[in-house]
Amino acid sequence: MTSQGPEAEGAQREPGDSSGSVQTVEDVTAADAALNAEALVKTDKGDLRFAFLPEVAPNTVQNFVRLARDGFYDGLGFHRVIKDFMVQGGCPRGDGSGGPGHTIEAEFNDTKHVRGIVSMARGRHPNSAGSQFFIVHGEEVPHCDGKYTAFAKVVDGLDVLDAIASVPTKIASATGERSVPVEEVRIRSIEIVEAASPPASSAGEVRDAKQSAEPIAEPPVDMEVGLNTDEELDV
Repeated sequence: MTSQGPEAEGAQREPGDSSGSVQTVEDVTAADAALNAEALVKTDKGDLRFAFLPEVAPNTVQNFVRLARDGFYDGLGFHRVIKDFMVQGGCPRGDGSGGPGHTIEAEFNDTKHVRGIVSMARGRHPNSAGSQFFIVHGEEVPHCDGKYTAFAKVVDGLDVLDAIASVPTKIASATGERSVPVEEVRIRSIEIVEAASPPASSAGEVRDAKQSAEPIAEPPVDMEVGLNTDEELDV
């Protein structure tokens, strides 16, 4: 059974999709996805707020909104954590091998994978994303650009992202990667709420409580980045 998620830079693993039946979401329109809405993600470490990027990934936004409104993410954990790279969640099995029972088509775009960007994890096939997503913690992760569908960004709660990324981790027996959280961090709920500001642009700045993101240290050059999920990154 394979898992999905973004790969660490230089890693050879390729994610695979093992979520079961594969189908595409066909009744999604750009108008549906262009919601004046944001996602309030309540976790054990505090709240994150996502602003969507419907102008570059309308189907992906709509898929996430539907799953959130259906309560799909409630109680699921962040099963893969790599500080200065990303945190990954949205797997119902908790090990990176689960999904919602369907997949969506990729919407790779020009959004750069920088701190706070939210992107879909996937398997080896480009159109294998379903429910698993990752939030970039590193300052920038260029090897994910154009290979994973960026669909939102954290506009409040970067300190919460830091807290999740800083939990102790242990080695994953299946991969040898230090990414399995020792301390469980769960998504308590995801609420789709009215946007606090106009819809985010992929070129816009991530805002935190102080309206600006604090710079972080440059990640180590030998840092490996990867995601394990039912929808794993193929980089």
